[in-house]
Amino acid sequence: MSRVKTLQSLFKRYRRPGDIVFAWIALVVSVFLLSQLMDQTTWRKGGKLFAQPRFWPAVSLGGMAFFAAFHLLGSALSERIHGRWQEVSLWITSLEYAGWFIGYALVVPYAGYLPSTIIFAVALALRAGYRTVSTLGVAVVSAVVIVLLFKTFLKVNLPSGLIYERLPDGLRQIMLTYF
Repeated sequence: MSRVKTLQSLFKRYRRPGDIVFAWIALVVSVFLLSQLMDQTTWRKGGKLFAQPRFWPAVSLGGMAFFAAFHLLGSALSERIHGRWQEVSLWITSLEYAGWFIGYALVVPYAGYLPSTIIFAVALALRAGYRTVSTLGVAVVSAVVIVLLFKTFLKVNLPSGLIYERLPDGLRQIMLTYF
């Protein structure tokens, strides 16, 4: 017995609560990016079509706008599902973690990689609702392991903190090199 009984059931649309908001955002962003194409890319005279710097971005952004418009049309013609704004508020609250990352990236050059990682690991553990000493200890140990892994073993070049400049000479060199 076949899983797909008819062509209509194959292309049946399952709408979600925030679908129309997502469709509008996708269309607006894709049209905006498409409008910026002339300023951000060039067209070289005498070059082949597929080798032009503007060609593939135009194809991808054109496809993005085209399919976003069809997604919006399908969303607008589908039955309305309640819960749209609860879904959108969930999207907005999840942007909080992008803010945490931006804050972390701004603090590291001043406070240093090790202290910043420990502070943000503990702060995020508290934000996630972990309040026991053992879970906060796990957050601290995880932060130290992450710093040792990236800075010491993998030799990833990360900005050294301005706070490290205030340390005594021997300790400052160790902190700048390994932490």
